[in-house]
Amino acid sequence: MEIARPNRVLLRAGFLLFLLALFTGLAIPAFLNQKMALAAHLTGVLNGLALVAAGLVWGLLTLGPTPARLAQGLFLYGAYANWAVSCLAAAWGTSRLTPISGAGYSAAAWRETLVQVLQVTLALSILTAVALVVYGLRKRPSA
Repeated sequence: MEIARPNRVLLRAGFLLFLLALFTGLAIPAFLNQKMALAAHLTGVLNGLALVAAGLVWGLLTLGPTPARLAQGLFLYGAYANWAVSCLAAAWGTSRLTPISGAGYSAAAWRETLVQVLQVTLALSILTAVALVVYGLRKRPSA
């Protein structure tokens, strides 16, 4: 059985995000929209664990250096942006792309637009990173 070399950057970033998410959970009462703050807490926990999972399987990937750097960067941006934007949405009370958690809240148009743009970019980042990992986990060519 082959032991894969983990990606320490992703592992450390994952545990740091997990820690930030735990602190977010403690701060839920301080947010304008507490339901969205709970979503931010859960988003941070899950994205932190996703980074840890990606870091653990990293050595099994069959990716060149450029796609590997791209996947790592997209994972880091997507995970941290997802947590941070959820915190912003909770603090500002935005609701354009989060009608369930944001029900009954609205914010200034520029805040809604900023959160919306960031949500779209982070979603595309995470989707692309996961697709690269799925591709990178394909069967290795026989030597």
